[in-house]
This record gives sequence, C-alpha cells and structure tokens, in this order.
Amino acid sequence: EVQLVESGGGLVQAGGSLALSCAVSGFTFDDYGIGWFRQAPGKEREGVSYISSTVSDGSTYYADSVKGRFIISSDNAKNMVYLQMNSLKPEDTAVYYCAAGNPLRVGFHQDDYEYWGQGTQVTVSS
Repeated sequence: EVQLVESGGGLVQAGGSLALSCAVSGFTFDDYGIGWFRQAPGKEREGVSYISSTVSDGSTYYADSVKGRFIISSDNAKNMVYLQMNSLKPEDTAVYYCAAGNPLRVGFHQDDYEYWGQGTQVTVSS
C-alpha cells in the first residue's frame, strides 16, 4: 500500500520556522520525485517545492513565493522528504501536502503526481 504521511505542522509566529516531514512507504522511493503543495482556505492547491529525483542530481525547485525561505531535502535511507520553512509569513498559512510522481514529470501542477498524503496544518500568526 502506497502511503505518504506528513508531520511537523503547527502554530508559529510570523518570522518563525517549522520543519515538515513526509514519510514515504509502499513504493520504491528512489523511483519517484516528491513535491510539496499547500492549500489555504478558499484557495486552490498550489505547488510549493519539489525534487525532480531523489537519487540522481536531486535538483530542487521552489515557487517564487517561498524561494529563499523554504528548503526541500530528502533522506533516501529513511524514505523521508523534508520541507524546512523559515521566515514564515501569515500568508504561508495552509494545509501542506506531500506528493509523489514520475521524477521526469513532477512539477508545480497537481496532475504531475500520482500519490498524495493527507496533509498537515501550518498556521502562522501575525
């Protein structure tokens, strides 16, 4: 059974940091690209960051809204993907999801991904 389980969400003040984790199981971790998305109330789900391949060059990509503040990384030995979020802003408040898909096709669109986690809430107070 394919599973992606996010953790690490919570409440933080503006300017603070949070580290999200995504535990992956049920498929060959090395064969997938992993992305992070978020969805704020009343808004569409948007791509935040992704790793095109967790094995090869491990290229990382970021949405302009989080570039310079968020860092995506992976630990292949642990089947884990992380999203370090720094300098958080109230507009970062959302449910954050990790997702897995073909490493040659992953990007900032939901349709690029096959598997999804249930999400973890991040709330940034002003």
